[in-house]
This record gives sequence, C-alpha cells and structure tokens, in this order.
Amino acid sequence: MFARTDRRATTPVRELALECLETGIEAARPARVIEESVAIDGDRLRVRDAEYDLEAFDRVVLVGGGKAAGGMAGALADVLGDRLADGVLVGTGVDGERTVADGAVTVRPGDHPTPAGRNVAATRDLLDVVDAADSETLVLAAITGGASALLSAPADDLTVESLATTTDALLASGASIDELNAVRKHCSAIKGGRLARRAAPATVLALAISDVVGDDPAVIGSGPTVPDTTTYGDALDVLARYEIADEVPTAVREHLRTGAAGEREETPSSDDPVFDRASWRCLASGRTAIDAAREVAVEAGYEPAVLSSRVRGEARAAGRFHAAVAAEVAARGEPVEAPAVLLSGGEVTVTVRGDGTGGPNQELALAAAIELAESGTEATLASVDTDGIDGPTDVAGAIVDAETVADDSGAAREALAHNDAGTFLDERDAALRTGYTGTNVNDLRVVVIPDDGSS
Repeated sequence: MFARTDRRATTPVRELALECLETGIEAARPARVIEESVAIDGDRLRVRDAEYDLEAFDRVVLVGGGKAAGGMAGALADVLGDRLADGVLVGTGVDGERTVADGAVTVRPGDHPTPAGRNVAATRDLLDVVDAADSETLVLAAITGGASALLSAPADDLTVESLATTTDALLASGASIDELNAVRKHCSAIKGGRLARRAAPATVLALAISDVVGDDPAVIGSGPTVPDTTTYGDALDVLARYEIADEVPTAVREHLRTGAAGEREETPSSDDPVFDRASWRCLASGRTAIDAAREVAVEAGYEPAVLSSRVRGEARAAGRFHAAVAAEVAARGEPVEAPAVLLSGGEVTVTVRGDGTGGPNQELALAAAIELAESGTEATLASVDTDGIDGPTDVAGAIVDAETVADDSGAAREALAHNDAGTFLDERDAALRTGYTGTNVNDLRVVVIPDDGSS
C-alpha cells in the first residue's frame, strides 16, 4: 500500500507501525464493509439491524457521494445486481465516468475539497434521479467522507465559485468540520436534510462510512438525508468567530443574513415529516480502522492502548501530546508498559500561518518528532489520513522518530512555523504515499514504543 516501503520500514518497529496503518485502512475499504454489513436474503435486504422487503418497491435507486463513493457503488452493485434501476454518485479518484450494475448506475468524478463546476453538473443529475422517486421507490444513499464538497448544489442565488471561495476561507481558518458544514448546509440545495426532502415520499436509507468524530449523521457529508440542528444564524456565527466574513463573497453573506432574518426556508428539523420514511446506518468509522490496527499490535506481542478515536484541535498540539504519552510509557510504563502501541483517530486541523507545503497529519508528525528528539524517547509515530490525501498534497501522512530531526531541530521548527512540514519530511524520506485508498474514516495514528530501546 505504501510507496517505497523499503525506504521507511527500516526497523521492526517501523514495519509494525506501517502494518498497523495498512490493516486499519483495509478494514475500512467499502468492499469489506459492505460484505460484512449488507446482504440479500431472498427478497429481503438486510443492512446491519435493518431489514427491507424489496417486493414492496417498484424501483431501487442508488445515489450518493464522497471519497469512497466509487467503492461503495461497486460493492452495493455486487450485492443488489439487477435490482438497481438507476443511480448517480459523485466521487474522487475516479478516472472519468464509469458505470456499475450493468450500466444502470453512474459514478462521476468530482473535485475535493473545493467544489467545481463538474461537481454541480453531476449533482444535478443525481437530483434528477431523486426527483423521479415516488412512494414505491427505495432510495439508497451512500454517504462517505468528502460528500460535503462533492455533492454540490448551490442555493438558487449562489454560484459554485462563491461556494469555492467560502470553502477555501473556512479550511484555512481552522474551523472544525461541524462548523464548516453548518455554513455549507445553509448555502446548499442538497445538504442538511434537503436530499430527503427532495426524495419524499420515497423510502430513503442512508449508508454511511463516517469521517466525522463521534459519527454524527448530521455532520457526515453535511447530513443530506437527516434532520439538521444548525441554523442560518449558526452559519453567520462561524464566519464571525473565525473573522473571515470579509473573505466570503458578498452573495454568501447576504444569503445567510436573509436566511437568519427568516426570509428563507430553514433546513428541515427532526419534526419534519420528510424523515418519516428516512433512516440511516453507519457501516464503518474511524473506530473500525483503530480496532483492526489494535489486533495487529496484539498479534505482534505489543500492549495496545487506544488514546481516543475523537482527537481534534491543532495538529501540532496533538503531535506534542502523542509524543508526551510515548515518553511517559517509555519512562514510567504508564498508561501501559512497553512494548506498547498507542492508537488514535479523529480529525486534527491546521491554522495556516505560513505558505509552506503540508497537511494536518504531516504537521502532527513533525511536531511529534521534535518532541521525541527533545525527550530522547525511543518511539516511532506514524500518522495518516485514511483517504490517502493529507490536506492539499499527494501525501497520506508521515512516519517519524527522534532521528527524523536529530541534527536539524532548528530547521524542523522553522518548517513547522511556516506550515512547511511536508517539504521537511519529504526530504528525509519520512512522507508516506498511498494515492487514493478508496475509503475515508479520518486520521489514523500509531505510536510504537519498544521495550529494548530499538527503533
């Protein structure tokens, strides 16, 4: 999975770290997730604890989007076969348009994280499929990480260009994903439950692979099929909180202002009847990857400890924290005794201060390497975005130890100060590349602490 592994798996400890990452990512791939969660039994569709009588529907259609949309489409087509009558999904890592289910379902390529014109065109076709649904249609909605950008249907007074500018400003501000999505929902004709509204009175079943801390269905993909708890006022508050209102196009600010004034219809809430026939199931999440990685650690004879599947906040602060826990394990045997593997997930962010190259996982790794070097801790940290794309780069993340910055601590700190972790790590063969992995369950981190001082 990792390119040029021989340059990075140079010790047994590093090899174990990479094996944990690879196994975690594999566990969250759509093909495996669907195989374990979705099945046809006669005329009944079983999805986890839910069951649907397919004889009750004239048509089954498949829509959705996200970084794992292509894999979800293929895996669901393998299960449902010719029962799928129509469908459109929008994904990344798709080499041009392709079809599944004997051509009935189309997977279209889109841009991420900034929406573009082709996202809008594909989403328009997706909404045509949804608009044709009636009370005897089962709409399956595959929603995975990245759907917020890929499923792009600007509100009628906005353009995709205005959404792109707003998205870029929010991403650079350090806003959390739920804050970012509160704004995106209120600039959209599909997010925040509006897809369910368009599909009514059809039966809607959303199948999600979560890239959101806590797996909140209203945040995953901006919750197109579930009730929304945010408001236009909340969206305006996000712009004010991060002081980016002046960076957002006037049309977006005016759209949100008139919505907050009650001049626009709010996103549907939990008491809206459009959700009477809509349900949601989470098929995989960051915890899926962590649990699989933990099994690798156990089999290798290491004591695993899950720090949290919900790590958020500034990447560099999270990196220092992971290094500090590793130092405590090495020095005092707490919270576990070495040999140990610390595991975590979540979604860290970066407040852009410089003009360098990198992403949250690379910044986390560099900050951790600096701390490991300062404390003299023998440990290896590997951190990746499970979709294979860390921030605006072609890098998944990085693998580091104290030696990564041994003789270059000044340069390392300078790189961190200018958000240039990517350049520093790439020059030292610490960057990890996978290309698009076909899934997205947020960040996965592994810290391996040996008991013999080897690293």
